[in-house]
Amino acid sequence: MIRYLKKGRDVESLAAADAKVRTTVEDIIKNVSERGDAAVREYSQQFDKWAPETFKLSQEQIDSAIASLTPRELEDIRFAQKQIRNFAEKQRATMLDLEIETMPGVVLGHKHIPVNAVGCYIPGGKYPLIASAHMSVLTAKVAGVKRVVATAPPFNGTPHPAIVAAMHLAGADEILVLGGVQAVAAMAIGTESIAPVDMIVGPGNMFVAEAKRQLFGRVGIDLFAGPTETLIIADESVDAEICAVDLLGQAEHGPTTPAVLLTNSEKLARETIAEVERQLRILPTADIASIAWAENGEVIVCDTLEEMVQKADELASEHVQVMTVDPDYFLKNMSNYGALFLGPRTNVSFGDKVIGTNHTLPTNKAARYTGGLWVGKFIKTCTYQRVLTDEASAMVGEYCSRLCHMENFAGHGEQANIRVRRYGKRDVEWYKPVEAV
Repeated sequence: MIRYLKKGRDVESLAAADAKVRTTVEDIIKNVSERGDAAVREYSQQFDKWAPETFKLSQEQIDSAIASLTPRELEDIRFAQKQIRNFAEKQRATMLDLEIETMPGVVLGHKHIPVNAVGCYIPGGKYPLIASAHMSVLTAKVAGVKRVVATAPPFNGTPHPAIVAAMHLAGADEILVLGGVQAVAAMAIGTESIAPVDMIVGPGNMFVAEAKRQLFGRVGIDLFAGPTETLIIADESVDAEICAVDLLGQAEHGPTTPAVLLTNSEKLARETIAEVERQLRILPTADIASIAWAENGEVIVCDTLEEMVQKADELASEHVQVMTVDPDYFLKNMSNYGALFLGPRTNVSFGDKVIGTNHTLPTNKAARYTGGLWVGKFIKTCTYQRVLTDEASAMVGEYCSRLCHMENFAGHGEQANIRVRRYGKRDVEWYKPVEAV
């Protein structure tokens, strides 16, 4: 039996659209579309108190930001990027072009073609998310994207030097200091000073997420992202302290962050609830994490591993930390998750910052139908076909003609018929031109 010792807000209230956010975003996008740089500058001044002559950083400004960091800070950024680049390169190597002769004289294939221009949004308001530069910019460059524009809002009234350094070292071709809906709209639509891109990626607040949703179709996007989610799956092979640390480590993202413990031990469940309350009294980010835990924290107890898998797949959480006697059981049997973190030696923070997998992952149960950001998201798989012989063209043409006839597509059918007449070795009466019908 699956039972809740603690329950958060219902799914409907969490997923309910905020009409005010939607309207605000619509107005900003419309204004940027109509007024370009002038609108962008006004919104940047209004929301971030930031309106420089140009939002694009010069090489001198980039060099100055990098020089302001310590050697240790730069080494840490480079280490993280090395891990992320290495895994992304290995992923890219699995994506092979294909060409195969499927029938005598018929060749089919596909090519993996990178998107030409991508805009990467790096959040930097409440927390300067340096890691998001690695995850988006670097992954896009490994995929082969020719032009990558990276943008982040100012932090305390100035470009954040570590974010700028991370963008540059990851390979960004253009670096902007610009945040919010105005940044997303400027990159997607284009302005007098910012050339448009083909795709927008990266996390952000509810306004940025809504901007990506409204602009999807005009440009591609990576994911419709909501608040960060974490699910801890644990048994009595671990203790309450580590469960509480891993719950609160993600709850500090924001007050709407779901943090869930799923266990087959009521003892561990109750001890973790008490331990969370203890840690909240000393956690520096408790003002945020405590709201997330109070409103969105859940503790679920199951009797069996099968029930745990069932509930975990129903939750389809972004991050799933598995700390059980046999974590591979969940790797083998779960199907809905953004990323798995197997065993107590790893954790979501490793994946968020440094270990090498991408931290831009599906939320709001989108893990039921998509994975997270990776090199493949920046690549279009495009097919082609080639017919090498007269015989193959006439043979395929006969089948195509009859199928078109069943669908009443006369013009399509004539495309096939003319190949049968020109390349076939026999004269077939019913493959006559449309005008003679």
